[in-house]
Amino acid sequence: MALTALAFDFGTRSIGCAVGQSITATAQALPALKARDGIPDWAHVEKCLREWQPDVIIVGLPLNMDGTEQPLTARARKFANRLHGRFGVRVELQDERLTTTEARSEIFRRGGYRALEKGKVDGISACLILESWFAGRDPA
Repeated sequence: MALTALAFDFGTRSIGCAVGQSITATAQALPALKARDGIPDWAHVEKCLREWQPDVIIVGLPLNMDGTEQPLTARARKFANRLHGRFGVRVELQDERLTTTEARSEIFRRGGYRALEKGKVDGISACLILESWFAGRDPA
């Protein structure tokens, strides 16, 4: 069964967003959501959910390289819980170690230093989070 998924790369000032399809297991970056101290404009989140009607939402879980939690980890979990509570959609967490670094190097490779705009990095990070979630799923 085909699945539509939305992914969020949680941040305190900007939340990257991407949408993807399980059939292709690829993702496309969407405009990043502005956030104030980690709190997005929930109306923009709702608009995004209405537009894409995801079967599942994937939230990147920021962990230290050794797998331990950091201060942002609890905030990302809280954001995931709020998404589920507000919209009743299934939410899963995905380890996001290295996605921002990978996103920066990918953007730099394509467009050089000037292309490293924050919103683009967040969007590509959300794509990488979603694609790694697809890659780790059982296709059945």
